[in-house]
Formats: sequence, C-alpha cells, structure tokens
Amino acid sequence: MNEIDKILQAFNESESSQLLLRAVQFVLWALFILFLTWLVRKAINKTISDNITRYRAKKIARLVSYALIFLLAVITFTGKVQYFTITIGLISAGFAFALQEVILSVAGWIAIFSSTIYKPGDRIEINNVKGDVIDIGITKTTLMEIGEWVHSDNYSGRIVQISNAYVFKGPVYNYSTDFPFVWDEINLPVRYGSDIDLANEIILDTARSRLTDYVGYAREHWKQMVKKYLIENAQVEPTLTLKLTDNWIEFNLRYVVDYKKRRITKDTLYKDIKAAFDNTGGKVILASATFELVGLPDLKVNLKNAD
Repeated sequence: MNEIDKILQAFNESESSQLLLRAVQFVLWALFILFLTWLVRKAINKTISDNITRYRAKKIARLVSYALIFLLAVITFTGKVQYFTITIGLISAGFAFALQEVILSVAGWIAIFSSTIYKPGDRIEINNVKGDVIDIGITKTTLMEIGEWVHSDNYSGRIVQISNAYVFKGPVYNYSTDFPFVWDEINLPVRYGSDIDLANEIILDTARSRLTDYVGYAREHWKQMVKKYLIENAQVEPTLTLKLTDNWIEFNLRYVVDYKKRRITKDTLYKDIKAAFDNTGGKVILASATFELVGLPDLKVNLKNAD
C-alpha cells in the first residue's frame, strides 16, 4: 500500500506541476498578446487620420486580442488543438439559450459595423431614446441623450446605454447618415387686414438669406440620395403656404436645416421676421388670440342698504 500511495502522490504532484506550468505559460502568452495589441493600437493612432476608421480599427484589434487569448486558454488547458472545436460546441450548447440577448446584441454589433445603420458621431433615435452616438461596444451602444425633459435638441446631460439587439427589434432613426439635414417649419399668425403680399415677400426673403448655405449643401446631398435610393427629387428651397383660420392668416414656412442647428435657426428666423414686420409701419402685424363678447344675458342685481 505504501508503494501505491507514493505512486499516486507522485502522479498528483506531477499533474499539479503541469497545471501550474500551463497557467504560467498562459499568463505570459496573454501578456505578450496584450502588449502586441497595445503596439497595434498605438500604430493605428499614428497612421489612420480618419476618426471613424481609427475607432473601428482599434475596436477590431481589441476584439482579435480577446479571441486569441480565449483560443490560447483552450489550447493550453486542454492540451490539444483538436479539442478546440469540441470545447466551442459544448460552450455554445450550454450558453446559447441563457445568453440569447447577448448573442443578439453581438449580432447587432456586427450588423452595425458591417453596414451604415449608424456610426460614432451620428444622431439617432432608437427604442424611444434620442441622442448622439459616442461609443459602440460589442453588446451596447452609448448615447449622449437629447431632449427628454429638455424640450429642444440640446443635451439632457444623461448618458444612455442601449442594447445593440434593438437594431433588429424596431426602427432606427438616423438624422445624419447620407442626408445630414432635416425639414423644419415655423407658423406665423398675421392679423387680418395686413398686406399679405408684403408679408409673403418678407418671410421668403428672410428665409432665403438665412438658409442659402443649407439649401446648396442639401441639394448636393439629395442628388447622392437619389442615386443611392429609389426616391424622387425633393424640394429643398424654402416654401411658404397660407392658411385662413378663424382668428388670423397663418403662414407656414418649411425649410431644410442642419440637424444640429434646428433650434438656433428657428430662433434666428423668428427674430428677423418679427423685426421686418415691425419695420413695415403697421402694414403687416403679427396676430394674437383675441376674444369678442357679442352679448350678455340679462342680470338681476339686488342692492341692500348696508345700514
């Protein structure tokens, strides 16, 4: 029995030594892979000038390093390369059901990077959250939120993380890909009796002078859109329509504007048009809601002597 115990002890010590040696080898090789990844990412920063391309290249380099470390772990601790396929199959079978959302998120990440759904810097709306994309991870997209309790296109200050799986679950609204402009409009109520032709001229002249650059850029981008998609030419110049209401004449101005400058452009147009109306000497007057009392019912009033 003593001889058998000695043999078993020697065998166990040998197995422990081999396991420790493999662990040390794994750590050293993993550190080497991480060092190479650091060198590659540093080279990417120096050689690639485009921000989007540099960002994607660094993400891919990091993902490749993680895959190599995982492969190294399988080879090191199973002892044979041919076990890799079996190990992957067992892992996939064990986690496929439990990690459905994660797998779908990774698939979403692949779809995002292999297409033009969105990229860092784009302004998007997904899963009822609107914001600028500041990072795209393997499972989540990070947004700088816009709106919510702030009733404008300004940042709310919150950073939101959205699962990449939502690119398959619902619509993704992109404000900047292919056509970085949006159509916006303002309504201007003008009092009845005003010079309608003069008001029409003032509004259109103001819009054209303020939006000339946007119109030119939008026209060029739209030409590219027509070549890429099955859509027709669109009216990118400012257009003005008139509507008669019970209280005033309502002008509706529709125009294209940079998606990031919608609010400031609307503010500028309102101020310039208001100033131009004020300089018409009363020929054009902005309207406001008014109420006219056309009749009152008979009232009986009882007066009593305070004494």
